Amino acid sequence: MNKMTEIMKKYEEDIISLAQQLVQIKSYTGQEEEIVRFIEKKMMELNYDEVGIDSMGNVLGRIGYGEKVIMFDSHVDTVEVQDEESWFVPPFSGDIVDGKLYGRGSVDMKSAAAASIYAGIVAREMGWDQGKTIYVSCTVLEEDCDGENLKHLFNEKKIKPDWMVICEPSDNILALGHKGKAQIVIKTEGVSAHGSAPEKGKNAVYEMAEIISRVENLNHQLFQKDAPRGTLVLSQISSLSASLNAVPFECEIYLDRRMVLGETEETVKEEMDELIKGKSAWWEVGTLTRRSWTGMPISYDPIHSPWKIDEDHALTLACNIAYEKTFGKAPAQYDYWDFSTNAVSSVSIGIPTIGFGPGEYKLAHMRDENCQIEQIWDACRFYANVIGVFS
Repeated sequence: MNKMTEIMKKYEEDIISLAQQLVQIKSYTGQEEEIVRFIEKKMMELNYDEVGIDSMGNVLGRIGYGEKVIMFDSHVDTVEVQDEESWFVPPFSGDIVDGKLYGRGSVDMKSAAAASIYAGIVAREMGWDQGKTIYVSCTVLEEDCDGENLKHLFNEKKIKPDWMVICEPSDNILALGHKGKAQIVIKTEGVSAHGSAPEKGKNAVYEMAEIISRVENLNHQLFQKDAPRGTLVLSQISSLSASLNAVPFECEIYLDRRMVLGETEETVKEEMDELIKGKSAWWEVGTLTRRSWTGMPISYDPIHSPWKIDEDHALTLACNIAYEKTFGKAPAQYDYWDFSTNAVSSVSIGIPTIGFGPGEYKLAHMRDENCQIEQIWDACRFYANVIGVFS
């Protein structure tokens, strides 16, 4: 560990400098070209054995040529800043105040990206790359289409890691899984008529009213269950009419359903069927269409099952060892994320996956988002130690 301390000391300033530079690069979802090319150049400067950008725009670095394959993933797109003038520290300054890195993406999740990029270098200097292949990915479009980036990367590069670490913020606590989600569209059908003669039509908004009440009741029922529990929220509503003087002929709501272990896509299907029962309505998965910064069209079906890795799985046990090497004690607890991540793709094809990253995830997407500098260093040490115990 003395050698590890020496190596980390050498790179401490570089790690934080990289995190600052990443925060300073505005990289809203779908606008990540500058940051991806910056990371590509940085990995090449650090002498990664191979660096490339796939056709979707994700950047992937490789260290080592061994049969055992481990991968660390961080997305580098962020949500937008709508209230820049209200931030205590400018959101793209990358300033450090009272030992914390401030700025959009400092938590979600550019600090983790910097830590993982240097973890590969630290592990190589420790000699831990022998017999192993270490991949570090910095992916795009996660905020809108979580998992589509890794799915594309796996397919195009023809890789399937033995172990996967998702570097989303967890306050440097091991995260054993996360809730599933389903984003659903419900539409009601009406009959258009002039606003002066509504009795001749059928108002699609009124048709939706009872469904909305059912949505609220279903979420109330879910809330009565023991934790962890699923949730359901109506996040958007709209209607279509011939004019402002006409009865709406269509109404649409968008639902966000978070699932816990034991709930499945079939659970959601049954719930949606019940919500629209007896109404002139239909539902479908709320497919999103996006375009990556490379111009690639993306179609994303936001429905994923919940997952959790076993506490006695080899990856979990290895991470426990790495944690103890990093912090001098065994993990006191595990976390289970409320939100969805790129893990939906690795888990779906059977890759053992776990989560760990610097930053308090409740600060993600918030004004004055910030991450403790010490957590960034500790995350880098942890990632390197995971590589060291990987066998």
